This record gives sequence, structure tokens and C-alpha cells, in this order.
Amino acid sequence: MFNWIARLFSSRKRFEASMNEELQFHIDRQIAANIGAGMSPDEARRQARLQLGAADGLRESCREERRGHWIDSFLADVRYGLRGLRQNPGFTAVAIFSLALGIGANVTIFTLAQEILLEKLHASHPDQLRLLNWAAGKGNVVHNTWGSFHRLDNGDSTSSSFAYPVYQELRNSNTVLGDLFAFKELSRITATVDGQPDTVQAQLVSGNYYQELGVVPQLGRPIQPADDATIGAGAVAVISDGYWERRFSRSLDVIGKSISLNGTPFTIVGVNPRGFTGAQQAQQSPEIFMPFAIQPVVYPSRQKLLTESRQWWIVIMGRAKPGVSDRAATAALNVALDQAVRDKMTVGKDDVIPRLELTEGNRGLNFAGDQFGKPTFVLMALAGFVLLLACANLANLLLARSASRQREMSVRFALGASRWRIARQVMTESLLLAGFGGAAGLLVGYLGRGIFPKLIASSWEPMPFVANFGWRMFAFAAGVATVSGILFGLAPMLRAMKTDVSAGMKEGSRATSTHGRGLAGKSLVIFQVALSLVLVVSAGLFVRTLANLYSVNPGFDSRNLLLIDIEPPATRYPAPADVLLHYRIEQALAGVPGVESVAPAAAPLVANNVSITDFIPTGKPKQEGKDYGAHVNWVGRDYFATMRIPIVEGRGFLPADSETAPKVAIVNRALAKEFFPKGDALGKTFRDDDQPGKHTPIEIVGIAADAAYDSLRNPPPLTFYLPYVQSDEIGGMTYQLRTHANVGSVVAGVRDAIRGIDNDLPLIDVRTQSDQIAATMQEERIFATLTAGFGVLALILASVGIYGLMSYNVARRTNEIAVRMALGAQRGAIGRMVMSETLTLVLIGVLIGVPTAWALARVIASQLFGLSPHDPFTLVGVTLLLFVAGALAAYLPSRRATKMDPMVALRHE
Repeated sequence: MFNWIARLFSSRKRFEASMNEELQFHIDRQIAANIGAGMSPDEARRQARLQLGAADGLRESCREERRGHWIDSFLADVRYGLRGLRQNPGFTAVAIFSLALGIGANVTIFTLAQEILLEKLHASHPDQLRLLNWAAGKGNVVHNTWGSFHRLDNGDSTSSSFAYPVYQELRNSNTVLGDLFAFKELSRITATVDGQPDTVQAQLVSGNYYQELGVVPQLGRPIQPADDATIGAGAVAVISDGYWERRFSRSLDVIGKSISLNGTPFTIVGVNPRGFTGAQQAQQSPEIFMPFAIQPVVYPSRQKLLTESRQWWIVIMGRAKPGVSDRAATAALNVALDQAVRDKMTVGKDDVIPRLELTEGNRGLNFAGDQFGKPTFVLMALAGFVLLLACANLANLLLARSASRQREMSVRFALGASRWRIARQVMTESLLLAGFGGAAGLLVGYLGRGIFPKLIASSWEPMPFVANFGWRMFAFAAGVATVSGILFGLAPMLRAMKTDVSAGMKEGSRATSTHGRGLAGKSLVIFQVALSLVLVVSAGLFVRTLANLYSVNPGFDSRNLLLIDIEPPATRYPAPADVLLHYRIEQALAGVPGVESVAPAAAPLVANNVSITDFIPTGKPKQEGKDYGAHVNWVGRDYFATMRIPIVEGRGFLPADSETAPKVAIVNRALAKEFFPKGDALGKTFRDDDQPGKHTPIEIVGIAADAAYDSLRNPPPLTFYLPYVQSDEIGGMTYQLRTHANVGSVVAGVRDAIRGIDNDLPLIDVRTQSDQIAATMQEERIFATLTAGFGVLALILASVGIYGLMSYNVARRTNEIAVRMALGAQRGAIGRMVMSETLTLVLIGVLIGVPTAWALARVIASQLFGLSPHDPFTLVGVTLLLFVAGALAAYLPSRRATKMDPMVALRHE
């Protein structure tokens, strides 16, 4: 490479020297002409110097001529390359197909990467946004958290949730960031438009939210500080562009229209611009934006959220100020946070006051990045391996093709072509192939752009994002194609530059100087086999992980179970009216034709929902350092019969366990074993210290078999069940309906039953239990699907590479094979020779690939389930598969060798 650069600069210097010589010639000729016209020598030189401007024009014209020569030469290379590709349609088709697979796989993965890793909030200057987080060490944190919460490996906790009074204090004392604004995305609420109920995602925002984000609605006005000034007032809403289209057909009369949210009338005052998703994430937008001040009206069960300092729940952001570093801003805000906590809350001597941290806010809370960031990097690496395979395949094919062009290159050298000129021609041809392959790969990526949204989406929810196929995809495809063309074009270019002119001009030179060519081709095949093993092993591990998850016994029967969520508006059904409503709904649904039994539950099973509270056995003092947390679920009387979870001891819930009866509970076997190791759980009582003084002692009346709670990956946790009719308030619930036949056939009856109770109650998230379980395995499904596809591509590309090399070797060794057969070699021995050479290459590739796959498996270990990352069954199975693929790829070349007529071959030579 350095030699080529040096040659290029030396060529440039020679060109400048030749131009200077030509310029001096014209000046000397002008001096002679001036003297001939009667000028003195000094006057002639002076006049010649005055003509230096014209000389500069001459110099520029020479440069223009040289540039024109380079352009013409480049166009000639392109025309020659296109003619060569057209004359070899089979080779061209295989090359473009290989590149289309490799580049298409990378473009497809990039559609996910740009959404997860690159997409930013649609706000003014999003890189200036800063997100406020807090972190606390081990100990009792001074507050309760409602929102994102993470426990770090070192025991520290971190979150982005703050109390509303703390936000106000921070905003008043803030001098290091732009004006702080806040928001909180809520659970779905009921929206009624023209008498038609629907469920929407809502977000509460501060009055300065739109102002600080720099977003102007496309219609109407934004939420303003005046809308958020008085608690309980400001019943205005701004809707998203998608909701405007879905429910109002983009009508301009939407401004000023009334919409009922959880039973409260709101006035629509604005429509967000297209693409704006709010400040929480860049992928999806809530449908409704409301001011914080209206929270007590929409959620009357949480009246004190805006005044309670111990409940931390809102998210705070601000803009960086010019000249103020993040470190200085963090230090100043930490002082303000410490003061706000001490002013607004009672801090005990053992309580931990959180410390504030600033992070980039250009992607909001970035839930998608946290969930799919690492998987995206793993998939990009695997897609890169596929592209490397394609490049190795192309390099091998081009090396084999270059052998047939040896005479052509020798003639070019003999006619005076420089090695740089030959290298440029070969690289131009490679880049042409890369260009066509890149265009085909871009088409493959475009057709596959919907793979990720479909794999991530559930059957009852909208796609989490829509793949944006914009300029980034074209730029990415062009960049990958260019790098690929250079990569697979290097080996053929070096081969062409080292062509032996005298050997290439000799007749029958095909049999000469083949050792180096054979070694390069074999090395590329070994590389392909090694990479293929890595990809197929990864595919095997992820496919087996998904299969293992589906084979897990959840502890209940998921067949013929229909799940429906009901979220009654708190304004219409405040506690305890919500409990009575659910009792009526339970009785109504039990009478729907086709329904065998009904079981409402506060938390559906295997839905990534977790509700944990303290379980304190009566009469047993709390032990220091012991974890008393247990999962809790408020359920209906027929819950265990509907879910088919056996009661192994005691009894289930009875009609006598009413709201006025003594409190009862059923615990699972894991909890009974943990807290009552002597087997005497029945009849014992416990309390819940999370809400002291509210709950009376609860008696354990039954022990149920263990069942999965939030995920199939986790073993059944310590769980206890409470009858929801004994709850003071319950809010929304999920109804599990056991049906006699097809679950879809009862949906209409269920809808009619709900309308008979309250026409404004929509059915939310209608799905089967099997769909619900599948939705929790999005990541595993993505890995299994894509790596399986990569594995198939790897096998195809490796097989093509092996076939191409062995076909070329058989053609190159025609003379040798013919001589062997003429001297008495059996056809079977010739076939075994070709086959053994192929399997030897596969064996070497496997020996190189196994340690690589072993190392990569450690990186993906956290994504696996039910098997070791170094699973011997997968390694052995993939190894055997590669040997079979290699043998099949070498079958046709070996058969061609055994069918060779030695006399015809020798006469041809």
C-alpha cells in the first residue's frame, strides 16, 4: 500500500516537472521571437515575463488535459469491467447473489440499530437535553419509587423518578440548566369520543413542557404554564398526530372538541406535529398529553401525588447551558436536591439521601435501548460475519477467475501497462460488483425492513416502531458495499500485479505456478468454514433457547384461555365501587356461552408484571438482613380451577370468603417451604408491613402448587394469593376465561356482556394466554429467527465457496488427473482424492472455528436459557452438519473428475 502511494506521488512529481519543462520551452521561444522583432535581449525578457499570466493559463490547460485523461481512462475501465461481467453471466449472478445476502443482512439489522441506537427525540436540539437521575447506596432510601427502578450489581439503586414537590424545589433553585420540565407516562386510560370508548396511553406534562422542548403543534396550541397553575384545573389535552388520524380522520374541527378521559370531559386544544413522540422515548408516542394539574381529577384514588414528597414518580429534564459543564451542573443540583429532601421530608439517621446524576436526554428514558441495545450489537456482529463470508466467497471466485485471465494480464504487461494500471482495472471490476451487490442488498433490506417490528410486536398491541427507510439506509448500504468491494478485491488485485509475463505468454501455462493460487483459495475456504461454524453454533444455541422456554411447564394450563383487561375509570368507580363492579363483571362473564369458568386477577401470569410486598408471619419477629418480600396477586374465587393450578393442601377460596369475612390467603409451595419449613403453614397468619395498620392478620387456608409468575425464565417465586373481594380498592383487572373451544368464538359474547353493565368500558388487550407467554419472549424470538437465517446463509455461502474452489481445482488439475488415470488410477480413488481434500479443509476450518465459537458463546451466555453456552450437543451437531454440507458441495466436482476421459483431456492439453 505504501509503495502504491509513493508511486502515485512520484508520478505526480514527474507530471509537474514535465509541465515546467514545457512552460520554460514556451517562454524561451517567446524571448527569441521578441529579439527577432528588434527588441533588445533585456526588453525581450521583460516582455516574456509579462506573459507569465498566459503561461499560468497554459499550465492550467495542461492540468485540465491531464484530468480529462484520467476521467477517460476511468470510464474505459468501467466499460471494460461491465463488458467482462456481461460476458460471464453465471459468475456475475453468483457474485451479486452472495453480496445481496451479505449486504442485505446488514441493512436489515441496521433498520433496528438506527431505531434503537441512533434515533433521537424529535425536539429542538435534542443533544442539549439532560435527564435527571438519582442513585443511592445500600440502606433505607427516604422515599417510595413509582417508575423505572434498577438495582445495580454493587447493591446501589438508581431511578429517574422524583417527587413533584422536589421537582418544584429543584426548578426554583436551578441556575445551571435551562428551565426544568417534567412528565410522567401513565397506564392506559379510557377515552370516549362521540360515545365510543377506547383505551389510550396518556402522559402528564408540566406547563413548560412544549416550550422547553421547542415543539410547536401542527394544529392549535400547546399546553401552557397557565394550564398547569392550579391543581384540579386545566382540563385541556393535546393529542398525537397518530391519534388525530385514527379517531378524527385528520379533521380540522378537532380543535375545541370535547373528549372524555376516565369520565372527565377535556377540551382538545392542539395536535402534535408528525413524528413527535414526547420526551420519554423516540419510538412511540402517547395519544394524549395532559397538564399535571389535572392528575387528581383523572386519578382520584391518588389525590396526594402532587403534594406527597415521599412518593417519587415524575421524570425531570432540562437543557444544558452554554459554558456550564455537566459536572458543575450535577454538583449544584446535588446541593439543591439534598436541601429539598431535608426541607420536604423527615430523614432518619439510617435513611439514605439519594445523589443526583445527569445523563444525556436526547433519547429520553431509552427503554428500547436498554432492552434491545445489547442484542442489537450481537446481531450486528453476526451480520458482519455473514458479510465477511460473502466477501471471502467473492474473493475465492475472483481468484479462480483470475487464473483464466493470466494470459490477458501477461499481454497487457507485454504491451506496456504498468502494475498500477492493472491493479486499478481489477479494483474497478470489484467495485462494480460491489455496487450491483449493494443495490441488490439494499432491495433485500427494504423488503425485510418489517421483520423487527413484527418480531417485537404482540398480536394485541401496535408495532413498537415503524422501520424508517431513509437516507441513512442508502448511505449505510453504499458504505458497506464500498468496503466490501475493496475487501474482496484486494487478493485478486495483488494476484494480477504479480503476474509472471513470460509464464503467462507460454502455451499450457495453466499448470504452472499453481501452488500459491491453491493456497490462497484453500485459506479462504478454511476461513469460510470457521465463520460458518461460529454462525451456525450461535443459531443452534438461540433456537434451542427458544425451544427450551416453550417446553417449560408454567405450572398452569395455558390452552383455551382468553385474557381481557378491564380498566374502570376511577372517577366513575372509586373504591370500593370498583370491587363491586368487578364482581358484577365476573358473574356476567360466567354466563357467556362457551365460557367454562372465569377468574379475574390483578396480575396476569407470565406478563412481565411484578407486584411484591412484605410477608411477615405473625409471632415471628423480623430478622435483620432477611428478605421478607413475596409476590402477591389479588384473584377471583375460581382462579385456581380456571388456571388449573392444583391446591395441594387445605382449600381454595369459597363464596363465604366475602368482603366482611375474616381475611384469608392461599400461598404457593415455595413460600410455605421458605417461611414455614416445618410444614405447618395451614392455619398460620401473617401481615403486610408495607401498609402498617391497614391490614388485619391474614389466615393461610390453602397451599397451591408452584406456578410461573412474571416470566418463564425465572423459577416460581414466593407467591401468595388474596381474594380481590376482600380488597379495599382494586382498580383494573385481567379476566382469564377458560373456554370449551376456540377462544375467539366467545369474544363477541364477552363484549355484549360488558356493554350490558357499562357501555363505556372497553375491552383492552384481548389475547390468549399463549399469545401473552409468547410476548414475553420477544428477545429470544428475535435471536432465534435471525441467527437461524444467518446460519442458513452461512451454510449456503460456505457450500458455494467449497464448490467453487473444488471445481476450479479439478479444472486446473485436468492434466494431472488425466495422467493419473492413464497410469492406472481407479476412478474411485480420484473421487476419494477430491473428497478427502475437501473434508481436510472443512476439518481445519472446524478446528479454528470451535475456539472462536467457544469465546463468542461466553458473550451471549446471558441470552441463553436451559443450556450451557459451551453445549457439546450443539457443537457436535454443527460440526457434523458442516461436514455433510462440505461433502455435498464437493460431490459434483469429484463426480466430474471421475467421469473424465483421460485421452480427451491429454489431447486437449
